[in-house]
Amino acid sequence: MAQLAQFSSLEGITSLNESVNAISGNYKSSQALQASSLVGRSVIAQTDKAVVDTTKSLNGSVVVPQSVSSVTVTITDKDGNAVRTLQLGEQKAGNASFVWDGKNDKGEVVSPDTYSFKATTTVDGKAMEMYTLLPATVSSVTISQTGGEMMLNLAGQGSVALSKVQTIGI
Repeated sequence: MAQLAQFSSLEGITSLNESVNAISGNYKSSQALQASSLVGRSVIAQTDKAVVDTTKSLNGSVVVPQSVSSVTVTITDKDGNAVRTLQLGEQKAGNASFVWDGKNDKGEVVSPDTYSFKATTTVDGKAMEMYTLLPATVSSVTISQTGGEMMLNLAGQGSVALSKVQTIGI
């Protein structure tokens, strides 16, 4: 009798495991379907790079963790050369918006390309980097086969985790 009860319990556990695996597979399929709807859409993501059409202004923001006396955003080209430095001045905790008009420090329009954005401030005499939130277009989605986080592949910018996306647009 005890052996029959053990076999019955084992059969129940096996059936439960199969059911959980089926639910997990359905969840992954649903996630893939939802993620595919992001392809071609604009997002605002936590990243330090943006593909910039310098005939238009780029709107970005800096995540400021606490009130600071000065925020600087340095924009560099793909070779690491500083193109423009934006002084945002004193900022309170939260998101500090900035606009780059596509011009260098001399007032000349630079070529469309991928640019890096680095936001810095000084807290208690120490230099501190902050996160930038920049626009991007989703070119594809990578779904982890091991249960990891879904990654959005951004056109010309590499990959970013879905959790790093702040806004999804049109």
